Amino acid sequence: MSSASSAKHILTAPAWPYANGPRHIGHVSGFALPSDMFSRYQRMVGNKVLMVSGTDEHGTPIQVQADKEGVSARELADRYNRVIATDLVNLGMSYDLFTRTTTRNHYAVVQEMFTTLLNNGYIFPKTTLGAISPSTGRTLPDRYIEGTCPICSYPHARGDQCDNCGNQLDPTDLINPVSRINGETPVFVEQEHYFLDLPAFTEALGSWLQSKSGQWRPNVLKFSLNLLDDLHPRAITRDLDWGVPVPLDGWRDRPDKRIYVWFDAVIGYLSASVEWARRSGDPDAWRAWWNAPDAEAYYFMGKDNIVFHSEIWPAMLLGYDGRGAKGGAPGPLGNLSLPSEVVSSEYLTMEGKKFSSSRQVVIYVRDFLARYDVDALRYYVAVAGPENQDTDFTWSEFVRRNNDELVATWGNLVNRAVSFAARNGGEIPAAGALTDADHALLQNSRAAFAAVGEHLSHSRFKFAITEAMRTVSEANKYFSEQAPWKLRESDPERMKTILHVTLQVVADAKTLLTPFLPRSSQAVHEMLGGVGEWSGGPRLDTVDEEGGPSYPVITGDYDAAFRWDSHPIAAGTPLAVPTPLFTKLDTSVVDEEIARLGDQPGQD
Repeated sequence: MSSASSAKHILTAPAWPYANGPRHIGHVSGFALPSDMFSRYQRMVGNKVLMVSGTDEHGTPIQVQADKEGVSARELADRYNRVIATDLVNLGMSYDLFTRTTTRNHYAVVQEMFTTLLNNGYIFPKTTLGAISPSTGRTLPDRYIEGTCPICSYPHARGDQCDNCGNQLDPTDLINPVSRINGETPVFVEQEHYFLDLPAFTEALGSWLQSKSGQWRPNVLKFSLNLLDDLHPRAITRDLDWGVPVPLDGWRDRPDKRIYVWFDAVIGYLSASVEWARRSGDPDAWRAWWNAPDAEAYYFMGKDNIVFHSEIWPAMLLGYDGRGAKGGAPGPLGNLSLPSEVVSSEYLTMEGKKFSSSRQVVIYVRDFLARYDVDALRYYVAVAGPENQDTDFTWSEFVRRNNDELVATWGNLVNRAVSFAARNGGEIPAAGALTDADHALLQNSRAAFAAVGEHLSHSRFKFAITEAMRTVSEANKYFSEQAPWKLRESDPERMKTILHVTLQVVADAKTLLTPFLPRSSQAVHEMLGGVGEWSGGPRLDTVDEEGGPSYPVITGDYDAAFRWDSHPIAAGTPLAVPTPLFTKLDTSVVDEEIARLGDQPGQD
């Protein structure tokens, strides 16, 4: 456990979900749940965590979806901001602040980053060819143009990047480009825009990335290093009417020029930190996570977002500090910390198919949670999610994991131990003399904190929860072998000792599992006679901003009095017969859910 003097400042930065529709479980398996498991653990060891994010609300895709639904872009963003925030609260996501990119605060921070990068020479104007939709006259964003990659010949490369070979692209590079919106061939016209000079950071990025060898997931580091060979200037403004205004004379009041959404979205981690600090009552509080040399920052996302977090955002931070090839001086925000790690998950598929709202291969978070326990989803993502390789979500495996591991292993241990103690004395009994078997179980349980913690600190969730569940399995085996029910008459003192030891390991396992299963850990805390918050949960508040409309944010109080350690249970604490911790699922769920695929409407 960290002492107050040795506590670290840790920024947890989950990727910003895009506000053009509800999120599905494939999305949250990458950016959301891993970041929450990591943050909850870091708080439990005493570190000062700031977990911030929000909805990403600018860009043409928002406008396209708004047109489809017959509403304004702002109305669409308002609606899905609330839908997404509600889902994340229901997932137990412990954000210190979950906000949005349509705030005046965010606009100000984005414009400050733009201005300092421009002053330092890392942003420059250039006339370029922009893609226009012939039927609407609107600019087509790079990601909405698809064609054949000129480098690897992949037929479905996007206008900003080829997902097959990983190279950055421009729409004009594509062979036979077409609009993904309506299939028409775009028209390319000359436009004046501002560009981020990424090649000016090749050396600085290379040195920084090389310093992460052995620390980052190998797939993330290798991918990022490979991209250094093909860095080229990237447009950061677009001909749009929905986005952050360009803070330049002759541009700021133009209705057709805005900062490109990819540039403003990554700045959200910083602007959300600034907003959190202002709402905390100390406007400079964010600096402890962004300016301090020993602060750490961990970014969580799916692998399609690696380039933005391991190349582009670090380049912007370096440029703001004046640490690129052109030098420069930091702006008023000061020297800004680079990511300590980019924690990228692979893809989650469903029943062998890629998640797709438009093709109805999907289950949205809200629909999942309406039918199943939130901790069942959290457990599945931890133990079988796409941590290091693409993973297929199948309903049969979900039901098996729920029934065999949550219900029959962890839930069974809690129920049999607490129920037996409640019915035989009604309290946590005192322990007598301990046997070798007792000592061995307790020692293994205490040792699990170091092993599980080491895995969690490095975002190895699968290893971490497997180790925690091993402790649960050992306790089940001990309880069965010691058979306290046989000792009621012959040796009641030994029976009480067995119960005490088992309940101590139940308490330890509850702590070990808290980062993964906060809802059920709170329930076990109460079953063992605990009062108050054990695993603090998020809440949705409505806040105001001067000069702007009110909006919902996620926040919460998570630094409760629990820590990552084995805490002795108190003999004499009253116990009641508990209700089951988890719900066993009928195998018919598998056929029902597979039949549902394709039945619900949706959009990408």
